[in-house]
Amino acid sequence: MTFESLGLHTSILKALTDAGYEKPTPVQSQAIPAAIAGRDLMVSSQTGSGKTAAFMLPALHKFASIEAATGGKTPNQEMQAARARGDRPRFKPAQPKMLVLTPTRELALQVTTATEKYGSAIRRIKAVSILGGMPYPKQMQLLAKNPEILVATPGRLIDHMESGKIDFSQLEILVLDEADRMLDMGFIDDIEKIVDATPDSRQTMLFSATLDGVVGNMAKRITKNPLTVQIASANNRHENIIQRVHFVDDLSHKNRLLDHLLRDETLDQAVVFTATKRDADMIADRLNIAGFSAAALHGDMHQGARNRTLDGLRRGQIRVLVATDVAARGIDVPSITHVFNYDLPKFPEDYVHRIGRTGRAGRNGLAVSLVNHAEAVNVKRIERFTKQLIPVNVVEGFEPKKTASAPRSAARPGSWKPGDNRSAPSRPGQRTFSKPGAAPRKDGGGYKGAGARSDGARRTYGDR
Repeated sequence: MTFESLGLHTSILKALTDAGYEKPTPVQSQAIPAAIAGRDLMVSSQTGSGKTAAFMLPALHKFASIEAATGGKTPNQEMQAARARGDRPRFKPAQPKMLVLTPTRELALQVTTATEKYGSAIRRIKAVSILGGMPYPKQMQLLAKNPEILVATPGRLIDHMESGKIDFSQLEILVLDEADRMLDMGFIDDIEKIVDATPDSRQTMLFSATLDGVVGNMAKRITKNPLTVQIASANNRHENIIQRVHFVDDLSHKNRLLDHLLRDETLDQAVVFTATKRDADMIADRLNIAGFSAAALHGDMHQGARNRTLDGLRRGQIRVLVATDVAARGIDVPSITHVFNYDLPKFPEDYVHRIGRTGRAGRNGLAVSLVNHAEAVNVKRIERFTKQLIPVNVVEGFEPKKTASAPRSAARPGSWKPGDNRSAPSRPGQRTFSKPGAAPRKDGGGYKGAGARSDGARRTYGDR
């Protein structure tokens, strides 16, 4: 299947060709034709599957078609033309044609950047971001241009709605991106207030990691006869990402091991996840002192500093980003080859989102969790959620002195690089853990050898 076969406008096809896009991803193949036809959508797809294009391309197709039918001008653009002539009409609320709600500032900026790329060959279609952390005067300037496409976080959007700066009476398309995350962050009341302010005639597209529970109930309330698209559930995703666990004795052991792993010659760029903002700052400072090009990213940073950090990451000036969960949400940098869980997340769902920062759009990646022995039960929860065993690795010279009680299958020996697609790699100089005399089972399900129990129960590390 090609983008041309999806029926997209020629100006969009040109932009996609210029950007190097060759063929649509599965979620795009299913969502774009239905969206062009005006259907509401409920979409569950894996991180990095191309969902931004899945909702933005059909919207831009619609606007490009309107532009062609009206001779290249829309009511929004008439106002812009008046300003260009020097006229100063009385301020009127912005009346966007499309609204995209996102959970974080970073994801909103990513969507806006992607929109500018996809719509680069369409004249006079403007997309702007309205975010927390951005100065109000700057946002007022953006809204005064009456953009066709508005990308926003719920809290700041509510502020402008209540002050009369935005009018949704002309809204045609509403998109909720990463709806599950917005609900997790407590935005449900804001979302419902925003939805209530939009016309019933709107087209609604909701994208989420899961369509179950609260998200599914909300999706059914705000959509009309939606097409449900499920590309991959949270349980099956990230088959192209190698996952491994390293057990550590204490904080010192963890820091030394992280420093060693970050010197992997196959690493292009990495994200290190921490549980707290304070730790993100401390670890970034320590890595810089150790000679790494590192930077922190978290919610306490001013928006300007966050933007500079992300820009440095995209330009390759930052090799290691140390981030909290919310701050790193929506980062899409193809050159991120490694993800490190310095701290395990509280919820298995967050583990899935974290490791999705690598292996974007079908590329291969490596995700490493540094785990204290007492946290073995949390690893088990992640394994139950993803329905995958995470191999345990030991690096020679960095072996844990303590033992853990949660063995899993060991990684296979052999080198790994981002282009490989092995199920469990290790670099030269590393040794993997297995029982003495262990050999791979024919069914591929872990290791069984001398001393293995006949009842199928796994032995603990202490049984060695």
